[in-house]
Amino acid sequence: MRVPLFGALALSASIGNAFRDTSPFFMFSTSELLTSVPQIAPASTVQEIIVSQLSECPSETYIVVTQPGVHAEDYSDRYAASHLRRKVSGEDERIRSTMSVMDVLGDVDAEKIVEVVGDKCGAALLRVDAATGSFTIADDPKPRIVIVDFPSLPSSRTERASKLKDNDVFLSSILDLLPTSKYTVIYTTTASSAHESPNSAEPEVYEMDTTFSSSQSHMGIKRDLGVHSKRADDNANVTLPDAPLFEKYQYFTP
Repeated sequence: MRVPLFGALALSASIGNAFRDTSPFFMFSTSELLTSVPQIAPASTVQEIIVSQLSECPSETYIVVTQPGVHAEDYSDRYAASHLRRKVSGEDERIRSTMSVMDVLGDVDAEKIVEVVGDKCGAALLRVDAATGSFTIADDPKPRIVIVDFPSLPSSRTERASKLKDNDVFLSSILDLLPTSKYTVIYTTTASSAHESPNSAEPEVYEMDTTFSSSQSHMGIKRDLGVHSKRADDNANVTLPDAPLFEKYQYFTP
């Protein structure tokens, strides 16, 4: 079942401006995180919920992603962030819980999340260089926080979509290389400024999967899983491959 997010995006200036200062938030985990949040929420509410859940230390690895300069519209392309869509929509059976907020008012503080998880869970920090795609993986049971900072998307619609796909493949490759099957991904974004907003010659209509667009809470639980992630070599220096996109998956549009 699919339900529309906007009947016609940017059909009028008032509709377009209403969501100009918002951006989406996603979270998915191989652990069971029981929480809910409305589809339009202030960043403080989202952050309070996330910090509360992660303070229980449900995973061994926490991947904190920052993607500045985006709107929910950027994820409306059927091929945009297809790996992320597969995780959040519940198509990946390893994922036991998911959450998404399409319009967050303000910015979720990723550094605060990192600080809390580090203090509560004794997790070590690993910052991934998204520019080079290289990082060191230690194959040990110690909890860790993997910080992935992506650059802001360019202003051109075509370039934005292309860069978002590249970032999506990058994140998916990191997950494949984790030495543990117990992980949580916290995907934070910030809204683009007026000059960074996606360019479009005419209004565009798009739809979203119910997983993302329902006004109800977006928390999916899957149980009885026995799937393990791929394990990386001990202390290996890894350069992420140019993995192909799963083009058969659609994100928000049919």
